[in-house]
Amino acid sequence: MAHDLYQEIAALRSRGMRAALATIIQTKGATPRKDSAKMLVYEDGRRSGTLGGGFSEAEVCREALLTLKTGKPKLLSFDLTGVDHEESALVCGGFMQVYVEPVLLDPTLFIFGAGFVSKAVAEVARMVGFRIAVVDDRTELANPASFQSADDFYVDSWEKVFDKLPVNDSSYLFIATRGHRLDLLCLRFAVKSSARYIGILGSPKKTKSLFDLLEKEGIDSAAFKRVFVPVGIDIGSETAEEIAVSLAAELIAVRKNLDIRSIRDSVRRIRNS
Repeated sequence: MAHDLYQEIAALRSRGMRAALATIIQTKGATPRKDSAKMLVYEDGRRSGTLGGGFSEAEVCREALLTLKTGKPKLLSFDLTGVDHEESALVCGGFMQVYVEPVLLDPTLFIFGAGFVSKAVAEVARMVGFRIAVVDDRTELANPASFQSADDFYVDSWEKVFDKLPVNDSSYLFIATRGHRLDLLCLRFAVKSSARYIGILGSPKKTKSLFDLLEKEGIDSAAFKRVFVPVGIDIGSETAEEIAVSLAAELIAVRKNLDIRSIRDSVRRIRNS
């Protein structure tokens, strides 16, 4: 069963799906299962495998869905003394611990624009665990020879390429194209997506002009609160490599569910003091 579940995990990840894996790691006394039973819980509540049924399994399912939201594993303990086990109609009198861990997609950083800053960002972000996808309309720049750190390339006209992008809530978007018009196209796509992070290279003044244009198109201004500008933790970055390091730090913070807005404000106050 464990082997089958691991195959199932590989299959669901290849389909861009998420789940949580629950494993019994300790038992004492009478419990529904004695072995290190495993159960996979999908986002829609479906289960594969079992931990023995009963109230404890139902509670594990509830907690498993929460781990998918937080991205953090959880250790659950169950005192089964005097509890009727629904599956076997027996009275349990033991103790059971279950480790629940989210099975998440590899975080993918979509880099819009194949310029020199993007190359540095790709290299650093890859080193800290991000899958790299480069998006551009120029095959002479967006290719494996130019971006050796990239895993995927989406090369087409900007009007067509967005439909090809598998952006989801595990995606991080970095916009650094070669022009104002292209930044606008990318930002329009980004704020309508479910991406976990959106950052754009450029000054707040420049980005505000993009926001104004999109707001005139009918996009709610609340959508722009998701956009980080300028990108990265404020460490006084000037070179492409420094920008890449500051952005990577920000991406890591978001991935770890830290309050990135507070971090940015704190660093800004320190620099201005």
